[in-house]
Amino acid sequence: MDRYGLIGFPLGHSFSKNYFNEKFANELIDAEYVNYEIPDIKILKEILASTPELRGLNVTIPYKEKVIKYLDSISPEAKAIGAVNVIRVTHNGRKTILKGFNSDVIGFTKSISPLLEACHRKALILGTGGASKAINYGLKSLGLETLFVSRTKRKGVITYDDVTPELVSEYNVIVNCTPVGMYPHADECPKLPYHAMGNHHLLYDLLYNPDETLFMKKGAEQGAITKNGLEMLLLQAFASWEFWNGKEQI
Repeated sequence: MDRYGLIGFPLGHSFSKNYFNEKFANELIDAEYVNYEIPDIKILKEILASTPELRGLNVTIPYKEKVIKYLDSISPEAKAIGAVNVIRVTHNGRKTILKGFNSDVIGFTKSISPLLEACHRKALILGTGGASKAINYGLKSLGLETLFVSRTKRKGVITYDDVTPELVSEYNVIVNCTPVGMYPHADECPKLPYHAMGNHHLLYDLLYNPDETLFMKKGAEQGAITKNGLEMLLLQAFASWEFWNGKEQI
């Protein structure tokens, strides 16, 4: 039986395990998908050594960047993004070969594209982790100018205190790439001047639990279009399966 899995920490919120095991059952695929909740990326070597039937992995927080040094190669897109969330595992004799891809950008661009209008030219990206890199790459590929927002200021990154009503009126696409507002902390949201938003704003949250985060709710109350990350997750899961089976077009 082939095995696939997810590496990250923590994994209590994960959608992938149920999705893929249901897919395998429905399509009579002799495989299983397991969660590898590992507190240190170094444990990846142990997983590979003890699981010869492993064919593919998804990668989530906090290892999308850290995992790259363990890979034999990565796709041009993943290299440009600087983050990997899909690993294809193949075997050549006794050697295990790992190739990294990024399906986040595929899922994100396909799901946000139908919502973009001519007025949507600039976007704020909340967070600077591995997912935010894919979002930045995707938004730029769709022709938007981007600006990162984080808790700490550095080159090319502003803080939440810098996000003024004037800035929000200019950057009217806002994508939350942080875990703020995720269950069980659904009463939290990124610190933004929501009162400055209106019907020209688009708020996209990579979170999908709860269905409507407080970030989305506060935007919707001002007339903004909102979307959660569930469709993105489904689309990137489809892409993961293609990558694992060598069907990618690169």
